Amino acid sequence: MSKSFDVVVIGAGPGGYVAAIRAAQLGFSVACIDENKNADGKPALGGTCLNVGCIPSKALLESSEQFHKIQHEAAIHGISVTGAKVDVAKMLERKQKIVNQFTTGIGLLFKKNKVTSLHGHGKILKRENEKWLVEVGGDASEVVEAKHVIIATGSTPRYIPGIEVDNVDVLDNVGALSLSAVPKRLGVIGAGVIGLEMGSVWKRLGAEVTVLEAMPSFLAAADEEVSKLALRLFTKEQGLNIQTGVKITETKKVKKVIQIKYTDSAGAEQLLEVDKLIVAVGRVPNTNGIAAPEVGLRIDQRGFVEVDDHCHAGLPGIWAIGDVVRGPMLAHKASEEGVAVAERIAGQKPHLDFNCIPWVIYTAPEIAWVGKTEQQLKAEGVAYKKGSFPFAANGRAHSLNAAQGFVKMLADANTDRILGVHIIGPMAGELISEAVVAMEFHASSEDIARIVHAHPSLAEVMHEAALGCDKRAIHN
Repeated sequence: MSKSFDVVVIGAGPGGYVAAIRAAQLGFSVACIDENKNADGKPALGGTCLNVGCIPSKALLESSEQFHKIQHEAAIHGISVTGAKVDVAKMLERKQKIVNQFTTGIGLLFKKNKVTSLHGHGKILKRENEKWLVEVGGDASEVVEAKHVIIATGSTPRYIPGIEVDNVDVLDNVGALSLSAVPKRLGVIGAGVIGLEMGSVWKRLGAEVTVLEAMPSFLAAADEEVSKLALRLFTKEQGLNIQTGVKITETKKVKKVIQIKYTDSAGAEQLLEVDKLIVAVGRVPNTNGIAAPEVGLRIDQRGFVEVDDHCHAGLPGIWAIGDVVRGPMLAHKASEEGVAVAERIAGQKPHLDFNCIPWVIYTAPEIAWVGKTEQQLKAEGVAYKKGSFPFAANGRAHSLNAAQGFVKMLADANTDRILGVHIIGPMAGELISEAVVAMEFHASSEDIARIVHAHPSLAEVMHEAALGCDKRAIHN
């Protein structure tokens, strides 16, 4: 007889494992199916985020930034350092230790919350007696029953036709996190989050980095003032060679060199030769083989599971969350959708506002935003006012030797309700949380302006930006 559960979750990434735990907290019997394995062939919970994405990339970013500070900033503090060297193997060992700690931790959380962990490929087979039959394919294949199924299978790297990723010389995010040595010349195709973060890591460690971006503008999703400053800082001050508006015509290996032929934004033909190449042109939903045809699961032309505003897939008891559905491909978005679906199954009425989901790019300086950009408000014809304040006028930023960038707040011209906040500067990923809370509670810029912010702190820049919406910033 098949094992029977109230809820079966397919995928143990940040959406799936969180959904499983929340469903268990609500009193449901829960199983979570995941097929991911680590380098040793053992089950590895946590999905892309914990294994080869968010967590390991931040570990390498921090290591490379520490090396850069020792080389270029220690002297400012009166600290003399000579002979600083990079031990890439040790750096990767630290990264993997952090990954192992967190992936093992999910297993412990499953045990604590009585979630049954099943290893294998999850596939919805059919509906029988008002329950779904879900296959767990693998070394010990089995079929389990579920009243509700939550699809949380995440995404995989998008590849470019004609460019073969072998994760030896041509790399995706997995290979980019595992380079055993610093390449002399590194090429990156794609100037999105992954491309910029990985390019920054290896540039700080000594690589000559060229980033090729097909879009005509840099960081088009960010506020234009932020992307303009970011481009200047990344190129003129940090030495990244970022080319936008390019069209790649050919990529091939010639002995140990990778040759990339492309036309630049002016239409001129160019040739780039690199030792390693990272392909970072986005991600695609991982929906192959998740349901038998007779199930009737609707998947659109781009590979996303079609769902309504509540993440329901239009079939009794079938839900989908995270990267396999519409909306931003962000780990924290997936987690909150997982919580919301578990609570909806329990009859609750949670709400998730996509306009209040923060974005963060962990470069140096960091970039973060929430809500509308200034160009979006202009295009929509929304009357707005703005306040902007530089970190250059903040004492805490100067003590950190990180006084570049600014906070920009956009508010409705009539109601003063905050419509968007954009940050480029130190700890932007932490500072943006105040803006998210404010927008969730429909706060006005005056609300932030009236709150006492600690001195000296980076948060004072948020405070001054809010004051600036009414043209009454104190220190600008």
